[in-house]
Amino acid sequence: MHAALAQTDANERRFRSAVRFIEQKEYVKAKAELIPLTQLRSGGIVPFAYYYHALADFRQKRFSESRMMLKQLMDRFPDWKMMDDAHYLMGAAYFEGGQYEEGTESLSRIGDSALKTEAGKLETHHFSQINDLNRLKQMQKEFPDNRNLALALIGLIQRTSTATADLELSDRLSNRFGVPTVTRPVTTEPTASTSTASKPEKNRNKGYYNVAVLFPFRVNEIDPRATGRSNQYALDLYNGMKLAKSKLQSEGITVNLFAYDVDNDASKMTALVNNPAFVQNDLLIGPLYAEPNRIATEFANKNNILLVNPISTSSELVANQPLAFLAAPSLNQQALKTANFARTLSTVKKTAIYFGTSRKDSTLAVLYQNEMKRLGFAVMDFRKIGNDPEAIRITETSKPGHIFLVSSDENAGPKLLRVLAQRKVSAPVIATSSAFDFVKDPLSTFIKNDLYLVYPEFVDPQRPQTTEFEEQYLEQRNLIPSTYAYQGYDMLLFFGRALARTRGELTNRSQLRAEPEDGYLLSGYDYTVSNENQVVPIIKFDGTRFVLAK
Repeated sequence: MHAALAQTDANERRFRSAVRFIEQKEYVKAKAELIPLTQLRSGGIVPFAYYYHALADFRQKRFSESRMMLKQLMDRFPDWKMMDDAHYLMGAAYFEGGQYEEGTESLSRIGDSALKTEAGKLETHHFSQINDLNRLKQMQKEFPDNRNLALALIGLIQRTSTATADLELSDRLSNRFGVPTVTRPVTTEPTASTSTASKPEKNRNKGYYNVAVLFPFRVNEIDPRATGRSNQYALDLYNGMKLAKSKLQSEGITVNLFAYDVDNDASKMTALVNNPAFVQNDLLIGPLYAEPNRIATEFANKNNILLVNPISTSSELVANQPLAFLAAPSLNQQALKTANFARTLSTVKKTAIYFGTSRKDSTLAVLYQNEMKRLGFAVMDFRKIGNDPEAIRITETSKPGHIFLVSSDENAGPKLLRVLAQRKVSAPVIATSSAFDFVKDPLSTFIKNDLYLVYPEFVDPQRPQTTEFEEQYLEQRNLIPSTYAYQGYDMLLFFGRALARTRGELTNRSQLRAEPEDGYLLSGYDYTVSNENQVVPIIKFDGTRFVLAK
C-alpha cells in the first residue's frame, strides 16, 4: 500500500514538473516527463498526461503528433470530463495544418458554451485565411449551419467574385446569418472564462468600410435566360458598385459590399436592423421602398450610419434626416437649378410650362412654376399637353422668353418642336431629357440652337474614364452598361472616398463636392448646402455631340 501511494505521489510530482516545463516553454523536457505517465494502465492523471503532451506538440508546431496524442486520449478515455478541451485543441491542430473540414468537425463536438465562444473566434480567424472560393463554398455545403463559415464565404464573395450565382448565394447567406463583424483576437488555448453576447461597437479605425446594399434583387425570381427583368436596374446598380469597389481598392480604400434582398417588405428590413452585426455597416444604400426605407433611416440615425437613396428624387426622404442623402438631384433641385439657368437665356421674364401625364411630370412642372413666380416671371401658359402639343396657346406674336417642357413621353419633345416650328415660335426651349428618344430621334432633332435638356443621368461618352468603364463592364458582365450601372459606380466611388477622408464621420460639408474631373462618369455631386445633390446637368447639342450648357 505504501509503495502504491509513493508511486502515485511520484507520478503527480512528475506531472506537475511537466506542466511547469510547458509554462517555461521547455517542451522537450515536458514530454519526457509525460511519456511514462501516458503508459500507465489507469489513474486519473493519465488522460491529463495525453492532453498536455498534445499541447506541448502543438506549441512546437508538431501538429500531426499533437493530433495523434489526442486521438489516443479519445480512444482510451472517451468519457473524460475535459473532452471539450481536447476537441478544441484537436480543431486548432487541424486548422494549423490546413485541414479545415476536419477542424470544423472537431470544434462542432464542443458542448461547453464558454469554449464554444472561443471556438467561434478560432474558426473566424482560420476561415478568413481561405482564399479558394470553391473550397469555401463546398465547406459551406458540408456545414450549412456554421455561421462563421457562412460569414467567411460572404466576405470572400464580396471581395473576389462578380458572378451572378455567387451574388445570389451571398444574398441568401446574408439574409440568414447577417454580415461579418470586426475580427477579434484569437487564442488557441482552451479557457474556462465565459463571455456574454453584446451589441458590437462600431470601430471607425478598422481600416475598411462595410457597405450594405438594400435592393429588390428578387434572387428567387431570377431566370438567367430572361431579358428585361423587372429588377434589372437593381442588378445594374450593384454591378456598377462592384467596379467602383475595385477602383477604390486601387486608391488604397477597402470597401466590403454586402447585398441584401430587400423588396417592399418591412419585415425583412426589421429583421436586418435587429441583427446586432448589422451595426458594423458604415453606409447603407437603399432600401428603395418607403416603409423599409423609413426603418433603415431610423436605424441609421440611431447608430450614426450614412444612408443613400440611389434613385429617388423626393426631397421628403432626406428632410430633417442629417445622415440621409439623395444620390440623384431631387425634383426640387431640378426646378431651382433650371430656373436659375433660364434667367440667363432671355431678358423677357415670361414663360410657358407644359407637362405630361405622369405624376413626376406634373410635380416638377408645379415646382418650376412656383420658382418662376418667385423670381418675378409671368407664367403665360401652364398646361398638361399629354399627346396633344397642338393645345399650346403661344404663337409667334405671343411668345414667352422661354418654354419649359416636362414629359416622360419620349415622343413629346419632337412633337412640341414641330408645333413650335409650324407656328414660327423661336423662343428657347428647356425640356427634360425623358421627352426625347436619344436612340431613335435623328440628330437633326437636337440641332435647334436654343434647345436645352435637363439631363441628371448625362454621361459624356467621349471622356476617357467613360470608355474605360464601359470596356471593363462589358468584359466582366458581357453587357453594355445601363444608366443605372453608371450611377452605381459613381455613387459608391464618391461616398467611399468620403468615408475614407472622414473615417465615417461626415461633419465638414465643404468636402462633400465632386466634379467629373475627379474620375466620375456622371456630372458630379454637391452636398455642401443640403443632403440633396445640387448638381443638375443641363446639356445641348453643339452640332457634333452633346455637351454641358453650364
